[in-house]
Amino acid sequence: MRILIVEDEAAIATAVKRALAADGHAVDVVSDGRQALEWADTYRFDLVLLDVVLPGMDGFAVCSALRDAGVAASIMMLTALDDVQDRIAGLDRGADDYLAKPFSMEELKARIRALSRRRLEDRKPRIRIEDLELDPATRDVWRGDRPIHLTAREFALLELMARHPDQVFTRERLIDTLWDADFAAESNVVEVYIRSIRRKVDEGRRNGLIETVRGTGYRLRTKAPR
Repeated sequence: MRILIVEDEAAIATAVKRALAADGHAVDVVSDGRQALEWADTYRFDLVLLDVVLPGMDGFAVCSALRDAGVAASIMMLTALDDVQDRIAGLDRGADDYLAKPFSMEELKARIRALSRRRLEDRKPRIRIEDLELDPATRDVWRGDRPIHLTAREFALLELMARHPDQVFTRERLIDTLWDADFAAESNVVEVYIRSIRRKVDEGRRNGLIETVRGTGYRLRTKAPR
């Protein structure tokens, strides 16, 4: 998942980013509401972790603005305010979940997994491209009867292409979708991951499903050449 943390307490933001990045998520951090709106307008996030008490524009106003702008990302409110009315206010403005500070990192991760499962309910439970099969709920992958082990980031990249078979993805599009803003567009991180995925998925096959489109990017073909 690509996650935006909106938190003005640097220590909390750093700790949360480190924990989520270790789980394979792409995580960006901003410290105020205006920045959050700008980033959400520029990048497509799967989840926004939104503090309520922010300088200038509070989290409730940011949540409303995100929904008014058509942002479909899940929104989890993070706050030291534990009054029932505050929680209701956040949910009424479009938040999907609410977590009171201080919170345990394990509970945060569990809630993120729950939100991710909800997002998957509207998707096909499994994805099949020829004899390649992916299960987004478990992150399991098979090529025929052969199970394939992928890292969290490798799975995210393969899933993105598998959900849009035959569509060509540029390096820039893949970086914008799957990596945080610390990765420059000129980085070779995409090539490294594509090479690793291709080695695992197309192992032993003369013509694989993952194709490099010269001068453009990469795609997952619905049928590999024989």
